[in-house]
Amino acid sequence: MELGLGTILLVDDDNSMRLALTVTLSGMGFTIVDAARGEEALALVQLTRFDAVLLDVDIPGMGGLEACRCIRNMTPHLPILMLTVMDGEDDKVLALDAGADDYITKPFQLRELAARLRSAVRRRNAPDQKKAGALRQGKLELDPVKYLVKKAGHAIHMTPKEFEMLRFFMNHPGEVVSHTKLFRSVWGSDCEQDFVYLRIYVSQLRKKIEDDPLEPQYIETIPRIGYRFKEN
Repeated sequence: MELGLGTILLVDDDNSMRLALTVTLSGMGFTIVDAARGEEALALVQLTRFDAVLLDVDIPGMGGLEACRCIRNMTPHLPILMLTVMDGEDDKVLALDAGADDYITKPFQLRELAARLRSAVRRRNAPDQKKAGALRQGKLELDPVKYLVKKAGHAIHMTPKEFEMLRFFMNHPGEVVSHTKLFRSVWGSDCEQDFVYLRIYVSQLRKKIEDDPLEPQYIETIPRIGYRFKEN
């Protein structure tokens, strides 16, 4: 058993699911604090420093999507992973639009869930890159110290996962990056690869940085291979 993997806020109104996940994830080395409603989760986020939030979409009260938006506004850098039984692309986009960094579709493999949580906690607690300078390409500027992205001087809201993906792209301008390399660099080598899932994230990032997401000037798709961040 690994110890001290991080403190996770688990939000799910299903008592049996909460108990099962608490027992299993605690046995893996995570510290679990649980809540059954979104309002309770918001109160806990104000009182405790969490390393990640595992949030079910379908919870009573304000609901998972609204709870996600509120948590994101309160703690911009806190990783939020959403649990959902809905596996349609539109449903996943709604979760990402609400501020989620990641989503896990029920039923899920515990090994994959644990891998996603470990990846989120590692990035949450990674040392600040104090010596890293701002990255600039075209109208875009990314400051890794201030954790800030601007386009033409205007700040763009980014989830932690979107920020990490954009930083990776901007650190590799002009380079063809395979799906596998991008996935491993942003999610971690122990996470299962899902290229449809990756495509959704790239689509969300394009919505934020491109003038026209359908005619991207920054993130170019290389069919069957991956992507290239074009130098501007």
